Amino acid sequence: MKKVYLDNAATTQLRPEVVAEMTKVLLEDFGNPSSTHAFGRNSKNLIELSRKSIAKNLHCTAQEIIFTSCGTEANNFIIQSCIRDLKIERIITSKIEHHAVLHTIEILERQYDFKVDFVNILPTGDIDIVHLSDLLSSNQKTLVSLMHVNNEIGTVLNLDRISKICKQYHAYFHTDTVQSVGKTIINLQETPIDFLVASAHKFHGPKGIGFAFIRKGIVLNPILLGGEQEKGLRAGTESVHNIVGLANALDISYLHLVEEQKYIASLKQYCFKELINTFPEIKINGENNIEISNSDYHFSTFYNILNVILPLSEEKTAMLLFHLDIKGIAVSRGSACQSGSSKPSHVLAEFLNEADLKKPSLRISFSHYNTKDDIDYLIDTLKSI
Repeated sequence: MKKVYLDNAATTQLRPEVVAEMTKVLLEDFGNPSSTHAFGRNSKNLIELSRKSIAKNLHCTAQEIIFTSCGTEANNFIIQSCIRDLKIERIITSKIEHHAVLHTIEILERQYDFKVDFVNILPTGDIDIVHLSDLLSSNQKTLVSLMHVNNEIGTVLNLDRISKICKQYHAYFHTDTVQSVGKTIINLQETPIDFLVASAHKFHGPKGIGFAFIRKGIVLNPILLGGEQEKGLRAGTESVHNIVGLANALDISYLHLVEEQKYIASLKQYCFKELINTFPEIKINGENNIEISNSDYHFSTFYNILNVILPLSEEKTAMLLFHLDIKGIAVSRGSACQSGSSKPSHVLAEFLNEADLKKPSLRISFSHYNTKDDIDYLIDTLKSI
């Protein structure tokens, strides 16, 4: 049976070059990085070279990169530390953030004395920047936590604009860039972001490794105790092969960024054309401005995510993913972290009307490993439904 993987916003296929590099480290560089002998020093050197490589790609310093197990841990670390160590009085976020942010804030709100304000979401799924500025105009010590690319609908936050607004009002700015690091240029030297997170498995690296960027000069206390690893902030023996795999995957992603962006964007465009030919009443979630030139569509949403409402009956919604899975097609209704839930997406629920919310929405997310044949197979399978 044909297998088609179109769920790249959930996780990505490892690049063969990354697997080869990680295997080499597993076999040859097994020393504990905290040991002072040559085996340990060699492992430690691999970690620091990886840190420098990541920093170079993001235009920051190596000292500002802290390795974590994933983006979720990095988000938890930053938000908890801001409350505990920076004495934040208020967090401004949105109701369409990843649950790694929303659930963390929800739990912390019960334990600490701080206020939570939710910025308005426009009908397109974008952040209301005017409302954000209004919220920031009150004089409170604030952390703004807003994701760069929404993992379900692909709306894109203007990092330059938001970070400068936060600076204007003396607020800290934390952004979840799990969906965008490795897929678009982020220049931390030019964009005054205070905290940023990433996860390797979103850009064809290994699972179980991510990192937090913490702007130089911001002092946080350890989140894990028992060792001096990661500037004393995160105790525990480092996963050397995963760190090397992360850095290697990021290097390759940025080396081929332009060509892969162009190719993946063409797949998204082709997929939408085929969908709209098959289902003329289809709608795109999160899209605010589709431009058409020379019969080509140009989207405002991120180039590798297409979230659509299919004009199918309500009773077909529950079985849609099951039917596609039987045919060997992997897509999703939203975040992989909640894919087993029968509840509607908390992201879509924030801006869709009740009628559209009941219709089947699909998140189709692409990588450079996909082909037009994959999309044709998806369309043919949807036709059969």
